[in-house]
Amino acid sequence: MISKKLDEQIERIGQMERRLERVHDVLERLDAVLDEYESVQDDLQALDQYLGSLEWRTDCRADEAGRLPSDMPCGVLSEDGIWNVLDRHREIRERCSLRPRTPPRAESTLSQ
Repeated sequence: MISKKLDEQIERIGQMERRLERVHDVLERLDAVLDEYESVQDDLQALDQYLGSLEWRTDCRADEAGRLPSDMPCGVLSEDGIWNVLDRHREIRERCSLRPRTPPRAESTLSQ
């Protein structure tokens, strides 16, 4: 017969194993997403420079005058479209700069 203490140990180890697997999986996905996020930094910078530029204003006027193909996607000519993406980018950067919540003991282990 298995003792209560051994039952508790088995339960604890199983629980910690599930936590380890979950954290590992999340970190693997996060790493992949961060790689993808890094790959669009030039695009973000180009959109930031384009918004409000002479080229952007010229392109907007061409769209308003009907000189662009009617089936051409022009979301980039919407001031809100680019602004919202850039604003979301800033929000995500701020969120990423926050230190994760960790217990004091784990924090000292994680910072080494």
